[in-house]
Amino acid sequence: MNKEVLDGLFRPKSVAVVGASAQPGKIGYTVIKNLIEAQYIGKIYPINPKADEIKEILGLKVYPTVTDVPGPIDAAVITVPAKIVPQAAEECGKKKVKGLIVITSGFSEVGEKDLEQQVVDIAHSYGMRVLGPNIVGTLSNSDRLNASFAPFLPLAGKASLVSQSGALLIAIDAATFTRRVGFDKLISIGNMSDVSIADTIEWLNEDENTSCVTLYIEGLKDGRRFIDVCKKATKPIIALKAGVSAHGAAAAASHTGSLAGAVKVYGAAFQQAGVLQATDLDNLFDLTLSLSLQPPMRGENLLIITNGGGVGVLATDAAERYNVPLKFAPADLQAEMRQYMPDYGSPKNPVDMTGMAGNEWYQGTTQLALKHPWVDGIVVLYCETAITNPLEIAQSIYKAVQDSGVKDKPVTVSFVGGERSAEAMRWLVEHGIPAYGAPDVAVNAISALREYAHVKEFANEDIEICQNDHRDAAIEIINAARADGRDSLTEIEAKQIFALYGLPVTQTYLAKSEEEAVSLARKIGYPVVMKIVSPDILHKSDAGGVKVNLKDDHAVREAYTTIMNNAKSYKPDANIHGIVVQEMAPWGTEVILGSVNDPTFGPTMMFGLGGIFVEVLKDVTFRVAPVTTKQAIRMLDEIRGAPILAGVRGEKPRDRQALAETVCKYSNMILDLADEISESDANPVLVYEEGKGAKVVDARIILKNK
Repeated sequence: MNKEVLDGLFRPKSVAVVGASAQPGKIGYTVIKNLIEAQYIGKIYPINPKADEIKEILGLKVYPTVTDVPGPIDAAVITVPAKIVPQAAEECGKKKVKGLIVITSGFSEVGEKDLEQQVVDIAHSYGMRVLGPNIVGTLSNSDRLNASFAPFLPLAGKASLVSQSGALLIAIDAATFTRRVGFDKLISIGNMSDVSIADTIEWLNEDENTSCVTLYIEGLKDGRRFIDVCKKATKPIIALKAGVSAHGAAAAASHTGSLAGAVKVYGAAFQQAGVLQATDLDNLFDLTLSLSLQPPMRGENLLIITNGGGVGVLATDAAERYNVPLKFAPADLQAEMRQYMPDYGSPKNPVDMTGMAGNEWYQGTTQLALKHPWVDGIVVLYCETAITNPLEIAQSIYKAVQDSGVKDKPVTVSFVGGERSAEAMRWLVEHGIPAYGAPDVAVNAISALREYAHVKEFANEDIEICQNDHRDAAIEIINAARADGRDSLTEIEAKQIFALYGLPVTQTYLAKSEEEAVSLARKIGYPVVMKIVSPDILHKSDAGGVKVNLKDDHAVREAYTTIMNNAKSYKPDANIHGIVVQEMAPWGTEVILGSVNDPTFGPTMMFGLGGIFVEVLKDVTFRVAPVTTKQAIRMLDEIRGAPILAGVRGEKPRDRQALAETVCKYSNMILDLADEISESDANPVLVYEEGKGAKVVDARIILKNK
């Protein structure tokens, strides 16, 4: 990031509007009008080649080109037709403009990629950066800057929004006033020809007027840089990802390829990056409000304070739903709370002061709770009553927060009532306390503050890559397959590569005759498994190409003939290499490991239980490689079938540590061979009792097209 150049884009001290128009309704007119109406504090220079005729636009002198402007220009807002933009960029470069805000559309979004790249190349040759093209523009409350065709500056606040959708940005701009969620900056990013979401996050992380970064994402160009930048950020980042249907770029040659979708891969990437994922637009606003105003919740102990049992129960249910389940308050805190409620009140948690609660009780309980060392965060609930004034209750809560002197514990609030309650909540937000119209939303907001503390802790873990120095040997195997005209490896070849990276594969050999199969079976020791080996038959069971628990020579001979006949019937033109003879690993819990080379994030690891769990329930989880053993343990805990690995109904716990180490090694393999492997599966992997390890029974590797 070149901070000085991006300063010129996002906080310019002077703006030229290239394509300025004197005709209302034109974008070149609207941008100038918006800059003036926002009371922009810098210089505004309208640029139009017909300057001699137009003279002035809205009282501002018009210049024929940017090179005719007498003073320096930080940002040029480009509104001329697409075919003229390269010429405008050239002139801006000669003028030493820092950045181009290209509102004009008609570039890569309609197939004109070369024209878009030409603009970027010209800009870079002069040291400029390009925001866009195909954007609304950029807005900044702290600079009174509306260099866009959005109608007005948003409600002022501490968050900043970066959006790939211009229409959504304009809608959010208007919604800030009805939702009472403020933003300092709204940045439209469009085609991201040059300045990316990662660049913008990096810059906003250093912006003193931004406390929280909110993102609307349709797609990323460099997913790994996005993860790196977000991990380093010191401010909360919230993302709403659109387009979470099945990942169009993922092949279905492996189980992992068919299971990998944008929702899962992006979700994994956000978690690793320390980014909170919003579920929808309402949730985006709710989380932005809490994370922009309050500190993270660093512990597990949430206290709910209420004047109504019903809303207290709703909040309790929500706390469990959002993974911050309530515990009873300690005895000393309960004793202190007793002074702020009648005998029939409850100090346990929720602290129910009953409908008798007034200003003094709200202030007392809130202040006591904040100062108590057990409490890590507070949700304060209020049901409107005839004996209280909602605004006074709000002011009491605010005074308690201020008088406590506690700055590192979050507070969220919910008032349930009419217009007086709505007014009180607006007052609270204006004074830095997030307030919501429903108790479950207030709990969700504080759970996000807890989640933020968690994800930042995870994101900042040291990366421990499982090292390996056998890449050259793996490449030899892959090159031999490519030379054979194949885009997939045989099971034996895949297992050879797995073994090079330390994965615990079963003994596996290739037989090309019945006698050789018998000889190999004796070498391994009975019982054995036999499977067809053909690059044209990836799903062996479907072809009748697998026989298990073969206990003697006769069974091996019979299996050899049967598998061959089945394979030829299934696919007569299949290229059959032979039949695998492998050790029959003892029974264990079946799991699947796999990978896809995601077009956005690169090598991405999958884990799930095998059998019906992956085939029908799709109970899997993902991570972007590399995956540390600590991260792998969390992957094991994330799936719905996690209790099976922990040991249930008399079963002993499985060897989770060995499995986590296998996941780590697998992730290192796919990262090391990122240029070669498109998809892969180890399925099944059998996991044994604690201390007895795991075995990879079957292996598949699909190569990238080159």
